[in-house]
Amino acid sequence: QVQLVESGGGLVQPGGSLRLSCAVSGFTLDSTVISWFRQAPGKEREGVSLISRDGYTYYADSVKGRFTISRDNAKSTVYLQMNSLKPEDTAVYYCAAGGVGYDAQRYNYWGQGTQVTVSS
Repeated sequence: QVQLVESGGGLVQPGGSLRLSCAVSGFTLDSTVISWFRQAPGKEREGVSLISRDGYTYYADSVKGRFTISRDNAKSTVYLQMNSLKPEDTAVYYCAAGGVGYDAQRYNYWGQGTQVTVSS
């Protein structure tokens, strides 16, 4: 059974950092694309970052240079290190697997989401 569980969200001041984790089960990390999406109130879900089966990483322009995606195959966990956080990064963050690019409709498996709030 495929399962994704996010953790690590919380309240942080502008300029601060958080590390999100996505623990997966039911498949290996090098068998599919894993992506992070986020959804702010009143906005569509948007792709933030993804890591390919071969370990290549991609970032949305809005987070490039501030966020880093990585994975630990032994722990079956994907991470999103978020630095220099801005209020506009406030959203529920989701990890997803089995899709293509940043097209949320093409992802089959989703976690439950974790709230990130950037505020002073």
